[in-house]
Amino acid sequence: MTNEPITPPIGAPDEAASTEGMWRAILLGTDPRFARTRAWLKHIPGTPRCKMCAAPFGGFGQPLMHLIHRDRWAKNPLYCGFCFRVLQEHHGGAEIEASFLFADVRGSTSLAERMTPTEFRRLLDRFYDTASRILVDHDAIVDKFVGDEVIGLFIPALAHGVHAARAIAAARALLRATGHSDAGGPWIPIGIGVHTGVAYIGSVGEPPVTDLTALGDVVNTTARLSSAAATGETLVSESAAIAGGFDTASLERRDLELRGKAERTPVFVVSVG
Repeated sequence: MTNEPITPPIGAPDEAASTEGMWRAILLGTDPRFARTRAWLKHIPGTPRCKMCAAPFGGFGQPLMHLIHRDRWAKNPLYCGFCFRVLQEHHGGAEIEASFLFADVRGSTSLAERMTPTEFRRLLDRFYDTASRILVDHDAIVDKFVGDEVIGLFIPALAHGVHAARAIAAARALLRATGHSDAGGPWIPIGIGVHTGVAYIGSVGEPPVTDLTALGDVVNTTARLSSAAATGETLVSESAAIAGGFDTASLERRDLELRGKAERTPVFVVSVG
């Protein structure tokens, strides 16, 4: 989105329908402002970045962001001031099909026991920085960092019709970047889950804790796939593999019993290469 005011579609029957229409247009890319703005902002050097538009808060890009009023929002440092106002003023969202990536550190308790708290924090910071860079490079929104886990959203507005393929490519890139294809082994062990399905995505919560996030069974399933993945593995759901254009006959298949699921869930193991 640009610095133009965001307005609901003309002709909406009521405020709720109007807000849903606005969010659907943003998420699906039928309102091109969000995707176009994020496409150029993500190439301006600097970290960390706005979770929604990828405006850089530090480095070379920070002075430019100040000029265009996209400084870090004081009430929520995950967003620039412009994007956070959009979340506040247009509270709501829409149900769309998207893809999700959860990357989880394996054995974080034992890792923490072998180093000082400061060393462990530095290790997680390196993981967060690496994951953020890869997710943004693959057209994802970094949903959140939860403890030792990173969550990425791949929406049609940014990743277009290939959001599942982009999520799987990001998983492979993240495994490579954390050393899972190195002879000496990874510098941090992780497992990844990727899933595609319909979720509610939008502005959730009340100020000052308003957040852009996703809700629904697809999100919970992705989290469970990540938990079930061994170190160096990406477990991809059948829906994500098919949507990503993979020849599933060539992939290792497993049928998993996931917590809360009445039936076993078919998944495919996608390697680093």
